[in-house]
Amino acid sequence: MANIENLKPIKTLSSEEAKKRGSKGGKASVKAKRERKAMREQLEMLLNLPIKDIKIQKKVTDLGISSSEINNQMAMTVALYQEALLGNTKAYELIRDTIGEKPVEQVKNLNPPVINIERPK
Repeated sequence: MANIENLKPIKTLSSEEAKKRGSKGGKASVKAKRERKAMREQLEMLLNLPIKDIKIQKKVTDLGISSSEINNQMAMTVALYQEALLGNTKAYELIRDTIGEKPVEQVKNLNPPVINIERPK
C-alpha cells in the first residue's frame, strides 16, 4: 500500500526511467481501449440478434412493430417502455434522457469568486 515512505517523486526519475514508465502506461491504456471496444462490439452483436422467445415476440408485435424489426434491442426498449407505463420513474427518466429531452442541470454557485483588479494610477 502506498504511503509517504515508498512514494518517489517523479522529478528524481531519470529520463530513461520516465520513458520506460510512460511506455508501460501507454501500452496498458491501449490494451484497456481494445478490451472496451471488443465488449462494445460484442454487446452490439447481441442486441442485433433476433428474439427466439415466442412470448416476447408476441408482446412486441402486439404494439404494432413488424416482425422484421424485432431483435434484442427492440425487446429491451419495449420492456423499458412498459416499465415506464407502470409508473417506474427511473425508466421514464432513462427514456426521456435517451431521446434527448433531459433538462439542463445547472449548479448554482452560492459563493462566487471575488476578483479584485488593481488599476495603475
